[in-house]
Amino acid sequence: MTARTETAVRLVILLAIGTMAGAAAFTHVHDLSVAHGQPDWIGWANAVAVELMTIYLGLELRARRRAGRPVGLIGSLLVAFALLSLAAQVAEAEPSVWGWTVAAVPSLAFLALVKVVLSNAPVTPPAPAPDQPPGDWYEAPEQATTKPERPADPVPPAVPAPAAISAPAAVLPPRGVVPSNRPHVVGIIR
Repeated sequence: MTARTETAVRLVILLAIGTMAGAAAFTHVHDLSVAHGQPDWIGWANAVAVELMTIYLGLELRARRRAGRPVGLIGSLLVAFALLSLAAQVAEAEPSVWGWTVAAVPSLAFLALVKVVLSNAPVTPPAPAPDQPPGDWYEAPEQATTKPERPADPVPPAVPAPAAISAPAAVLPPRGVVPSNRPHVVGIIR
């Protein structure tokens, strides 16, 4: 089986399970809303809100992971809406362990699909802001060390060298690298 065929089969399976799980969850939320006194149109509105919010939050979670943004709140909301859907399905079931288990299958299948799809999202670090210098500008350059073939004869200096005060090279970026539209630091002269 080629990789393209395998991807197509996986997509068909994903869509089939997602559609069936969504339809079952949608129906259970609607029926539970109507059974507890809500008008029919509000039952449909509740079902749409709960099920589409779950799908939207899954997509938002994936987008935030790709962008390297925090996902804690979105993940918590996704779990909350999935549990709300699960509760509606279990409430509509026959009051037995097997009734609850069978009724929970659509929501659990949907949660499993979301987990599988989201675990395939590549996590990439965010790109640096365009107005910020890359981090390696401020790192100390590696010093090349070479050993002389023979030890040098110590020669005392004839005149002591004056103490020079200069900024270390590791603090400043190379010349010509800082764009002209960047503010200049007052007090540093090259």
